[in-house]
Amino acid sequence: MNFPADLLYTNHDEWVRIDGDVVTIGISAYAQDALGEIVYVEMPDAGDELEAGGAVCEIESVKAVAEVYSPFAGVVLEVNEALDGSEESVNSDPYGGGWLVKITASDTSDRSSLLDAAAYEAKIASA
Repeated sequence: MNFPADLLYTNHDEWVRIDGDVVTIGISAYAQDALGEIVYVEMPDAGDELEAGGAVCEIESVKAVAEVYSPFAGVVLEVNEALDGSEESVNSDPYGGGWLVKITASDTSDRSSLLDAAAYEAKIASA
């Protein structure tokens, strides 16, 4: 399984890309594999306010429904409109075209709850 080293990961199996105060959030290859075929993503609206640890969106698959959480407080900047009708991109390209949302984070300095790729891979291996 692939876990890009330039990303950070949460204990809930989201990946996070931080570029200044803009944070892109998606689900890891491990999470999409566990969920199976993604059939629907319920997205937030641009401008929605998020709490750190709060739900950002909901993903429905043939196996389950899962919530995606934000590691930071902030405001939804953009949602991946390309997923509307093409939800399978989350399965086929979770780290590229399958990203879910971008938020403007109020503060990204506390990254203590995030894992680097090696730590995330070790977490998955021990599960």
